Amino acid sequence: MRLHLVDGTYELFRSFFGAPPAKSPSGQEVGATRGLLRSMLALLREPETSHVAIAFDHVIESFRNDLFSGYKTGAGIDPDLWAQFPLAEQVTKALGLVVWPMIEFEADDALASAAARWADDPALDQVWICSPDKDLGQCVRGQKIVLVDRRRQEVYDEARIVEKFGVGPASIPDLLALVGDEADGIPGIPRWGMKSAAAVLAHYGHIDRVPDHDEQWAVKVRGAKALAENLRERREQAKLYRTLASLRFDVPLPERELDELRWRGADRAALTELCEMIGDPRALDRVTAWRE
Repeated sequence: MRLHLVDGTYELFRSFFGAPPAKSPSGQEVGATRGLLRSMLALLREPETSHVAIAFDHVIESFRNDLFSGYKTGAGIDPDLWAQFPLAEQVTKALGLVVWPMIEFEADDALASAAARWADDPALDQVWICSPDKDLGQCVRGQKIVLVDRRRQEVYDEARIVEKFGVGPASIPDLLALVGDEADGIPGIPRWGMKSAAAVLAHYGHIDRVPDHDEQWAVKVRGAKALAENLRERREQAKLYRTLASLRFDVPLPERELDELRWRGADRAALTELCEMIGDPRALDRVTAWRE
């Protein structure tokens, strides 16, 4: 049995930029919501889909904005996309999915916390975190918790995370702290690129263990002197960036038992009303089960 944990914010963004725009009967842009609904309906038709939860960034800002003023905000998000977040939450809830709208934390924190909470449940064979977000690579554990890019149909277990990034899951926050993450507003440390960061962290694991001076390094990296100097001068910044890149595993999700995440069918009345609202009643034909 698998637990599917879905990055709803990513799904909505992907639908907005990847699917054609569409207007509701009232004139509201709803193309992303339609695309998200179709994506979730497709997921529910896949074999071994029985337990599903989806997390959204109900607001873009989180506790991380209090730690660093440059961290990502909702500024610049297309108003037509931003306006669909509440609607997307309503639609997925009517579809019968467990929905986590995040305010203090981020959607990724909810997914990380859920994976950690239920991964050891003896009823589960695997946890699928459905997102291509590299931040979530830190959650991967062996072949039990895997990162799944549904669009590309790629599955990343721990071995593939190492193959892709050059470091294990535990070092992903350190890697992002050094190289930066433009999507999250993390600037990184000057001169550090993916290749050099991976080479150093593959040996030391974490920023704290990297010696201040390159002469003390046990690995050979091009430009080591400048890299060591920049890290030495900005070590506290690097630790802050690592904190920003580190997901939380203690989000107080309301569900305690795995069975609370079981999909038991859609709410016929609520979903029918919402499909009429977004001008997509034909989506109802794809629902495979209705809640009694």
